[in-house]
Amino acid sequence: MSLRGALSDGATNENDELLDAGTLEVAEVAYIGSIRQYNRIGSIRDMNKIIKGLLFISILVHLTVADLDPNHPEIPTPIVPARKWTTLSGNQPLVIGRGGLSGLFPEGSPYAIEMGKVLSLPDWVVFCNLQMTKDNGGLCLTNIKLDNETNISQFDPHGQKTYNVNGKDLTAWLSVEYSLAILQENVSLIQSIYSRPAQYDGMFGIATPESILENNLSKFWLNVQYEAFYTKLGIQVVDYVLETLRNSKVDFLSSPEISFLKTISGKVNKVTTKVIFQFLHANDVEPTTGQTYGTILNDLAAIKLFASGIIVPKEYIWPIKPDRYLGLPTTLVADAHKLGLEVYASGFANDIFSSYNYSYDPSLEYLQFINNGDSVDGFITDSPPTASEAVACLANNNKPTKGPALVISRNGASGVYPACTDLAYQQAVDDGADIIDCSVQISKDGVAFCMDTADLMEDTNAMTKFLSLTANIPEIQPKNGIFSFDLTWSEIQSLKPQIVSPYAAGNFFRNPAYKNSGKFLTLPEFLEFAKAKAPTGILINIQNAAYLASKKNIDIVRSVKTALSNASLDNNPPKQVLIQSADTAVLAKFQDNPSYKKVYFIEQKKGSAPTQTVEEIKKYAQAVNLPKTSVIRVSDFFTTSMTNIAQQMKEANLAVFIHFLKNEYGALAFDYVADPLMEIATFTQLVKADGIVTEFPATANRYMWSACSHTGPTKEGVYEFSSVTPGDLASSINPDVKPVAEAPLPSLEVQDVVQPPLPEVMAPPGAAAPGAGAADADGAASPACTNVANLSLSLVAAILVFGGVL
Repeated sequence: MSLRGALSDGATNENDELLDAGTLEVAEVAYIGSIRQYNRIGSIRDMNKIIKGLLFISILVHLTVADLDPNHPEIPTPIVPARKWTTLSGNQPLVIGRGGLSGLFPEGSPYAIEMGKVLSLPDWVVFCNLQMTKDNGGLCLTNIKLDNETNISQFDPHGQKTYNVNGKDLTAWLSVEYSLAILQENVSLIQSIYSRPAQYDGMFGIATPESILENNLSKFWLNVQYEAFYTKLGIQVVDYVLETLRNSKVDFLSSPEISFLKTISGKVNKVTTKVIFQFLHANDVEPTTGQTYGTILNDLAAIKLFASGIIVPKEYIWPIKPDRYLGLPTTLVADAHKLGLEVYASGFANDIFSSYNYSYDPSLEYLQFINNGDSVDGFITDSPPTASEAVACLANNNKPTKGPALVISRNGASGVYPACTDLAYQQAVDDGADIIDCSVQISKDGVAFCMDTADLMEDTNAMTKFLSLTANIPEIQPKNGIFSFDLTWSEIQSLKPQIVSPYAAGNFFRNPAYKNSGKFLTLPEFLEFAKAKAPTGILINIQNAAYLASKKNIDIVRSVKTALSNASLDNNPPKQVLIQSADTAVLAKFQDNPSYKKVYFIEQKKGSAPTQTVEEIKKYAQAVNLPKTSVIRVSDFFTTSMTNIAQQMKEANLAVFIHFLKNEYGALAFDYVADPLMEIATFTQLVKADGIVTEFPATANRYMWSACSHTGPTKEGVYEFSSVTPGDLASSINPDVKPVAEAPLPSLEVQDVVQPPLPEVMAPPGAAAPGAGAADADGAASPACTNVANLSLSLVAAILVFGGVL
């Protein structure tokens, strides 16, 4: 089974309710894969050596900021970002990495610290959750249970015991049973969240505050979680903390225990070290006062007496309702700022689902805490690169020009609303798509309309109404389906749209409140919408033309041509028209329309294209649309290499589009750190793609307009981005657990491109040509009118975006 074999719900071990508020709620994560590989070589101490050959991963950001209305769970709409930081200090929010880049590497490991440093803002902070050994040694682990983040159970299979921790019984392996030396020599780190790569398990020993501080950090944060518990066992936590403060630069000291902070507060140099109170979940009980944290929250002024700031779970600021949409915001940040308390929000991670309002774009969540009234003063996150991109490049962006590639929708904003509905197309326009698309299908009575495929089973509830029409048509697809050409348009209109959630098996659903919303559009309706609202133009995708002509006597090409002619898309401002098909015979039918730009769609994975093949494509098309896995190879969710096919196409002056990009982290290689913007950066910066075909146009648009959509420093000159180099992350893995090398992809050959001419479609005597349908609703254009329209379109072709971007 692959590392990410199948998406399924995760579950925490018992007693996980004892974890602090910053601990990730693993039950919200879809655990991916079931094989955990423990790879220990030599002693753990020997494995903590200098990191060599680490990759540099691209970080990118966007311009528009989401203004989420909690009462209307639509996708966030762009707002103008604030020009001044509204943190307490007026400085930009801090990015605080929990154990470094722990969203990719084991917490506190050298890789997590080093890569966090490379990919985050220069003033980033490393956050260490302190655990104690029986000989008063310190460890940096979020979970008090060693078995959650280490392989202690392999070293000491019978070491599990039951403890009373702050009034609750906990059965686990705890560090207080071992000396620091024993743990360092024999126990190694593992990933505590199984959706993250297990290939680094066993490579590193447990981090200590001392080992992390050796990394020449900008800032260090020490969080003391269980001082009362350890002190009862005779561990001198206060002495350890004071010694650490004397010997090292500790910028922040925090704890969820009031008595500890009151004890330590008078012994801390407040000029160099800020004392912060950590709130746990509202119903958890603070051990020294016996009050719940929710009760303590009502008296922030009392906290100001011994602390300069607070850590709160992010839900304290933006509550999430049971339906997983955002609730109304609280006034916590403003209230704390009025008292002079800084506010640090915890619980951020790219691969932990939060709210449907964010459409699986983690950068949006950070912006929600920056651009809505008072800004938080910092984020505690497993994914510091994404927090850095939100702060450095997105929140205060002044970039006047758009980035390098077209943003092309896939069935509209189909990650937000059901595909090809009026809502999906409107959302795509609102989200900044340059090109909106329509894959044309035909009904039984000849009406052309927009739908992803001819099979209605996925995008509608056709199975509930027309199950008897299920058929198997190998020429179209290998599986059974209910096909559009077997239903009349009125029957299709009676169906409900349904949003497709490709990762529903892991409970990653798309905008469920609107899962059946919207109405389908005929092709003429789509063209009228595009004429009025599409910023740049449209892409018309034509499928199954040969089958429809030979088996159904339907001329889908004529339907499209007639609809385009009637739409008069050459009116001011003219709209760019892209005609796409996987069948070159279809593209050949549009050669008499020089203003239409043809796109050859390549569905199968191909790694290269010989010169003869490329020249054959150029006879029919000016662009190719490649699957992303044809360009960047991925094995076991690690990128492994980049093929030649995109470069070969570009060298022949063919524009290159990349399809299909999704936001869900299950669609992303580990290299992208569960950040869809990193993937977009790689395809635009490294591959030099001319267009990105995406189900989430807002995400791509944010990148294109961001200050970081090109390699180089931001306007402040302090934060740079570079794209992922395929194979670099995989090279950091021990050879024994590296992804299996896949066979080279086949080449795209001439015979793959050349298709026989489309069969002729004969109209019955005295009847209109088959396939005219709705396209002729306003009357078909005469040949003379068509020629005039084509001439007009030819004259404006030179100013179309295709001539520049493509």
